Amino acid sequence: MATKIKAGIVGGAGYTGGETIRLLLNHPHAELTFVHSRSNAGNPLYSAHPDLRGDTELTFTDSLAHAADVVFLCLGHGESKKFLQDNPFRAGVKIIDLSQDFRLGETAGDRTFVYGLPELNRDAIRQASNIANPGCFATAIQLGLLPLAKTGALGEVYATGITGSTGAGQKLQDTTHFTWRANNISAYKTLTHQHLREIKRTIAQVQPGFAAPINFVPWRGDFTRGIFVSSVISTALSLEDVAKLYHDFYQGHPFTVVYDDVVDLKQVVNTNKCLVGLEKEGDKVVVHTAIDNLLKGASGQAVQNMNLLFGFEETAGLKLKSIAF
Repeated sequence: MATKIKAGIVGGAGYTGGETIRLLLNHPHAELTFVHSRSNAGNPLYSAHPDLRGDTELTFTDSLAHAADVVFLCLGHGESKKFLQDNPFRAGVKIIDLSQDFRLGETAGDRTFVYGLPELNRDAIRQASNIANPGCFATAIQLGLLPLAKTGALGEVYATGITGSTGAGQKLQDTTHFTWRANNISAYKTLTHQHLREIKRTIAQVQPGFAAPINFVPWRGDFTRGIFVSSVISTALSLEDVAKLYHDFYQGHPFTVVYDDVVDLKQVVNTNKCLVGLEKEGDKVVVHTAIDNLLKGASGQAVQNMNLLFGFEETAGLKLKSIAF
């Protein structure tokens, strides 16, 4: 059996840290060597993630003196850049950052970051040393727009998207409290969501000169995980031609599936998949995309990027099954 790569996690107490721990503990080609957390140092991982009891006896550490080939930064937005400034790691360690700190081309010392959307940048990811993992809403929206952008004719976009409460992080807030979230739905950051900047940057990579508005209204949903986005775009193409564009674009990409039936959120929860559904009425095409915000929208895509960085099968450790019911 080939030697496993050694992986570490910084910021392992939150939702994305927990998901990354679970994936790495069960990965066929990786060994989880440390999980860094200053506030939890010395405590077992299952003190923060009780479902891990019996799966591992690893404890959180506040030391970075551990061997690692790759380090996942599961820190809050704005924290990763500062952490790398204070803890630069040796040159050979690959970094996969799950925050938004490096998604717009920012650097950390000599480290430059490739935007980690495999369906667009797979070849560049394979050659990279540092990955900026995409945002969750950004992943869902971009995967719904890229095939049309490739035609050079993507215009103004109207998108709505709903996300589960885990998208807000583990720290309790008024808007994530069960008594407020249950039987409720609300819009937030209307037309101003932070993921719009990376979405526009990515679309411009595929369709140079793209400057049309992307009008996005995100909603908070009454469920724990998952994202469902519907994007409305004008096009003269027939539904059959649009479907062919999408099938051709995602051919050979194992986790993005163009679906010829109704897309439901439950089909993707607990998987690293993105399902894409298409409808057409008049000159408007509606693209529905559904992902698990903690997997394809965060930790799962990060492990997918790790697989590409180290030359593993892209799906290694990610053949996860939806809960279905």
